[in-house]
Amino acid sequence: MKFTLASSLALASGAAARTFTVYNACPFTIWPAMFTDLNVGTATPNHANGWEAPAWSSVSFSVPDNWRSGRIWARRNCDFSTNPGPNSCLDGGCNGGLVCDPHTGTGVPPASVAEFTLGGGSADGLDWYDVSLVDGYNLPMRIDNNKGCAMAECAVDLGPNCPAPLKGPYDSSGFPVGCKSACQANLDGNQANSPNCCSGSHNTAATCPPSGVAYYDYFKSNCPRTYVYAYDESSGTALWNCPASAQADYTITFCPAS
Repeated sequence: MKFTLASSLALASGAAARTFTVYNACPFTIWPAMFTDLNVGTATPNHANGWEAPAWSSVSFSVPDNWRSGRIWARRNCDFSTNPGPNSCLDGGCNGGLVCDPHTGTGVPPASVAEFTLGGGSADGLDWYDVSLVDGYNLPMRIDNNKGCAMAECAVDLGPNCPAPLKGPYDSSGFPVGCKSACQANLDGNQANSPNCCSGSHNTAATCPPSGVAYYDYFKSNCPRTYVYAYDESSGTALWNCPASAQADYTITFCPAS
């Protein structure tokens, strides 16, 4: 496992931290990105919020034991030379260009997202994590760890068989490099009051069941260990945890073997 110098110094100093490894197992370059919701917590990983990852490359870095509301995803087909902003990638782009803005760089859907809230100092003493398809899909993804806790994953390429109303965007060859959520695709024409977005009069678990979310079954049947829509906890296979006391290190793999 490779450490950056900064990560090594952080760990040597005795700071409570975990090691996260982001591995690109895709046979092409991607541009991983990271975001911390600073309204939830101020602890941030010891690494840039965006970088280029050639095929088969990995990066490891230190993450505080109390990282809250963190997101890691990947961008596809990027060119930051002429348009260094959210539209400089075919999907997943962020404000800031290569290095996502720490306040507004959350990423443009569709994008598969690894989500983390680590439990250091929390009342429940748990790390919580998931692979989220709430913002749609753009790459297969897996989260695993070195303590035997549950794996979260979507190891299937959902692009080619994506339902036609959700399919895209497409690369220059016409290949779909994404699959939008029903909310993003705005299938019912009103994102402010939509059963697909769990918004307006549908903004509770009781008023936004999975049966009311268009194409829920496409995502969940292909990737059952993912968080598919806003209230997917009821599935029992959306949100995963590990005891914070285990001090788990996590690996996020893009394009894992299915």
